[in-house]
Order: sequence, then C-alpha cells, then structure tokens
Amino acid sequence: MTSSPPPPPPPRRRLRLGLGAAVVLAIIALSTAVGLGLLQGRPSSVEAVPLAESSASVESAPAEIYVHVLGAVERPGLYVLRTDSRVVDALAAADGSTDAADLAGVNLARRVEDGEQILVPVVGAVADPSAGPPGDGAVDLNTADEAALEELPGIGPALAERIVAWREENGRFRTVDDLLAVPGIGEKVLEGLRDGVRV
Repeated sequence: MTSSPPPPPPPRRRLRLGLGAAVVLAIIALSTAVGLGLLQGRPSSVEAVPLAESSASVESAPAEIYVHVLGAVERPGLYVLRTDSRVVDALAAADGSTDAADLAGVNLARRVEDGEQILVPVVGAVADPSAGPPGDGAVDLNTADEAALEELPGIGPALAERIVAWREENGRFRTVDDLLAVPGIGEKVLEGLRDGVRV
C-alpha cells in the first residue's frame, strides 16, 4: 500500500505572508516620510512656545530696590521692593504700622527710591500742621504747610511750594541744611531761616 503525497499548503498561508509584508512596507514608508520631514528642518511649534514664554518673562522681570523701613511698624527692617513701589507698599512689606503710628506724618502715596529710609513716627512725635508753630516758635519743615512756610523770612509762595514738593518727592528733611537741595534756596536764604525752622 503506497502513501499519498502530503496535501499542498492552504492558500491562506500565502495570503497572511502577503498581508504582513504590506504592513511592514507601510511602516517603512511612514517612517521614511517622518524622517524626511525632520531632515528638512521643519520647526516644531512645541519648542517655540516655551522659548517665547521665557523671553517674555525675562523682559517683564521688574528691577528691585532696597528700602529701610523703621519706626512704628510691625517688623522694621530692610526690604526689597519693585521700582514702582510707593510708601504704602513699603509699610505693607513691614507688616503694616503699629497702633501707635501717626500716619498723618507719612505720605503713603509717594514713590520710594533705592536706598531710602522710611521712618513712621508715633503719635505725638509729629506736630499737627494746623496747630501752628511749636512752643519754641520754630516751624517744622516736615509738617508745615505752604501757608506756615510763607511766614518764614525770605520764603514766598513759590519757595514754599518748592519746599513742600521736595518733601513729597524725597521724604522727610533730615537736617535744616537739606533745604539747600530745594531749587531757589542758597546759603544766604538758609542762614536767614536757620533759627526759625527745625526738623
């Protein structure tokens, strides 16, 4: 009895091989297209976004100034503020004023400058401008209004206005000699004022 030859492989096996080859070719073609796109140097939008954000943040980074806050505040000390800060911002950095603070002697809206010292007085340390000159008859350069300054020898409305403007821009007068920084006040005018003013 002779054995019959094995049956030929089913056609489905050749179909599977053909389908697998097609899938491999499709993957190769897709990889080639992606590779060519990268070689052509097409920019990636994902990389461009963080670069734009970082450059914008560098340009908008504000400069800083150092301000010394002391007196009737909760935490006296040296603070770093933005360049466009005002006195109220400096007080906020020092956790605000104490209950004993006399904020009438402080211009909270004035812009602060780098290296400035801001002194917040306690109640009673600053004379009330409406109360007139103190007992010694001297006018306080840091609290007097324009009308009180005009009573001084050699000080008219224009100079009185400049004194108040200088005080608002630069802070308190630390010495009587600081009047020399006010436009229009020289040594001669200062000598005539020295005995009638105080800080």
